[in-house]
Amino acid sequence: MSLQALRFPGTLLNMVLACVPLRYCSGTVLMTALLVGTTANSAQVSAPKDIPLQVGVVQRFGSEPKDTLKLKAQAGDRLTIRFQNGDSTQSLATTTADVSILMEPLPKPEVEERVVLSTHRSFESAEDNANEWRKKGIPVEVAQPKRWQVWAKRDVYSTPFLRRLLLQSIQEAGGQVAFLDTQVLQKRPQAALVINGKRYLKDQFEVTSNKGAIQVVSQVRKEQATRLYAGSLRLQPNTYGTYTLVNQVPLESYLRGVVPHEIGTFAAQSVLEVQAILARTYALRNLRRFAIDNYQLCADTQCQVYFGIGDAHPKTDRAIAATRGLVLTYQNELVDALYSASNGGVTAAFTDVWHGDNRPYLTSKIDSVSNQWDLTQKSLTNETHFRQFMKQKKGFNEADQKWFRWRYDSSIAELNQDLREYLKTLNSPLVNFKTIQRLDVVERSPAGRVQKLRVTTDQGAIDLEKDNILIVFYAPASLLFYSDPIYDANKKITGYSFVGGGLGHGVGLSQTGSYHLGKLGWSSDRILSFYYPGTQLQPVSDSIVFWQEPSQLQSNNLQSP
Repeated sequence: MSLQALRFPGTLLNMVLACVPLRYCSGTVLMTALLVGTTANSAQVSAPKDIPLQVGVVQRFGSEPKDTLKLKAQAGDRLTIRFQNGDSTQSLATTTADVSILMEPLPKPEVEERVVLSTHRSFESAEDNANEWRKKGIPVEVAQPKRWQVWAKRDVYSTPFLRRLLLQSIQEAGGQVAFLDTQVLQKRPQAALVINGKRYLKDQFEVTSNKGAIQVVSQVRKEQATRLYAGSLRLQPNTYGTYTLVNQVPLESYLRGVVPHEIGTFAAQSVLEVQAILARTYALRNLRRFAIDNYQLCADTQCQVYFGIGDAHPKTDRAIAATRGLVLTYQNELVDALYSASNGGVTAAFTDVWHGDNRPYLTSKIDSVSNQWDLTQKSLTNETHFRQFMKQKKGFNEADQKWFRWRYDSSIAELNQDLREYLKTLNSPLVNFKTIQRLDVVERSPAGRVQKLRVTTDQGAIDLEKDNILIVFYAPASLLFYSDPIYDANKKITGYSFVGGGLGHGVGLSQTGSYHLGKLGWSSDRILSFYYPGTQLQPVSDSIVFWQEPSQLQSNNLQSP
């Protein structure tokens, strides 16, 4: 397969893009759009060899005035940069191009305003909350200005009057989280493209190369990175007044930049194959994540870590090739292919971490090949059982790994600062509290994950639920923890210790747990069956459903305004 990105007529790309924001999005819709352009003379067609993705590799470009991008062709190659110039398309050939930011003063101040209905740590929680608002008849959209948020749909609530009327009705119904986010803008960032010494002020342009690989040196928010991307690039405006650099890349080439960075290159070949299958499945199931910004996936841990093909490795390339086109399904739908670095010895069910419908294949189970603990006899909802479990350090698949067990201490001052920053994002009236007085775990799941943490301040108590706990407090590395107060010589609480296990959400595959199973000689399909019971491996085809919203919402959503 050439690294050159697959090219489709604009109408076909529109078909693919149109599928992304739909509430029901099946493999049939997507595959049909892809197949038309590649098999124009064929009546009977099979699944395409590759699927083009749109990945936001540099998000929020222009949020700092000193942000820059340098685009480079490989040795012996040239870039072609295309943009609109009046009514025509202009194409320029070059070996390098520079993009910088000009802060353009506005003729008069502009007010930018939206109704924020909720704020979340993860897309999963935001999407579930969005579905709850839709059930109430309120059109919404999921955004990620920094944290994930659910907004009242801007083109519906398009006037100050409608936005305030909505907020008032929500508050009168008892809603306490929604707020009006209002910003007065004096300036806007303007992308400045410099080619062969000449500057062009363009909000959107596309970059291709003859050999299908482009190097990007980015200096964004004081962080520098150099990446090599297969396919093409497009700079485009996003919803937040800045820009996104989008990599249009074939799926299998995308995986070359994901698998080595997600799992490493030292694991057994079966483990690398597992990661390739999960990364492919995850990408295709999550094409809707950034519909608000007109692309599909991001390149960090809010999606999957993707660093382009510059660090592709022969071992992971072999795993990708060996599993080419294979995805994991449940009842002919792509699974929610969630995975994390470490689960602390017990996997979490989907609803242990996020709100929403349970996934039958994402269950709570002890991550061990021996009988280390019986959850049916000693449920980890019980605090005594949980603390006993956390003392267990042998016999688990992750037992020799760094994140299997940990302890972190936070002072009251640090905890106060963490909570205050969170309350600011919610416009909460409790933001002026003086100090935290107590932390109490109110509820645990059967797998031990904290479901509700009560934070008592001098101004009142706040209940933090599930993964929102990890938005607020920096110390715990997962929801699998308990906390104890730290006292000084006068029996005054000076902080809290967090003792726990795992890193990340703990749902689905444990990457460090899979290392051990690979060493035991387990095959890729056996590892997948262990972490995702009841699932099947299938080649991507137009009969597989990529994603669908919960069935009880579909008829309601079709009638929503």
